Amino acid sequence: MHTGRMQADEYLKLADTEDRMWYFHALNRRLTHWLARLLPPGPARVLDAGCGTGGLLKALRSANSDWSVTGLDFSPLACRLARERTKAEIVEGSITALPLADGTLDALVTADVVCQVEDGALALREFARVVRPGGVVLVNVPAYPWLWSYHDDAVESKHRFTRPELVAMFRQAGLEVRFASYQNMLALPLVVLRRKLFPPTRPTSDVQIFPAPIEAGFAAMARVEQAWTGRGWPLPAGSSVFVAGVRRVAGEKT
Repeated sequence: MHTGRMQADEYLKLADTEDRMWYFHALNRRLTHWLARLLPPGPARVLDAGCGTGGLLKALRSANSDWSVTGLDFSPLACRLARERTKAEIVEGSITALPLADGTLDALVTADVVCQVEDGALALREFARVVRPGGVVLVNVPAYPWLWSYHDDAVESKHRFTRPELVAMFRQAGLEVRFASYQNMLALPLVVLRRKLFPPTRPTSDVQIFPAPIEAGFAAMARVEQAWTGRGWPLPAGSSVFVAGVRRVAGEKT
């Protein structure tokens, strides 16, 4: 079952940084791009599963006024902060037991949350259950078990994924994969240096605003990657895994 109990200071730090940090700008751009690409025009009911303190919710609401966006998080503190920071409906609940009826959503997005539950496959089955046939599911998670570090401990992750692993979980849940790629490839060498070779002396998570030149450099790399992956071209490596899929219509083959 999803515990989802990151330390309170991590949630407060997230609320303070996610509107300004390069990583979240790139992540939100990726998710809104693929949501717009895979959803038909017009109204759509969208859930941010594991919405944290609301940064992605704000991006989704700004991206398309036709999208009716709801947030869900296990943490009462995260729900409170998300309500304060957005005007979206926020529901308290677990991604492994979503409080929604079958087939009631047009899309579900989740950013770096499946990594925080013991049974990621169960979460994927829940995602497939609550979206309608043809509905969209977008999942972003941290990549590579070998990249485990102080950062994962601080945000209370349970697992880091490979692309084939997440793709297999999509297919087993009845979701047809439309795009699967590693992300943050250009930043990966720097991430490895910081997390594996030169970790900070008093480590917390890497959710923080870095000096302006560093933020600008990472942001530029992320824009280059978005220009590439936005065309549907996957990257062979990176610090994150991103998979976009749709729920199979009854009778369709894998």
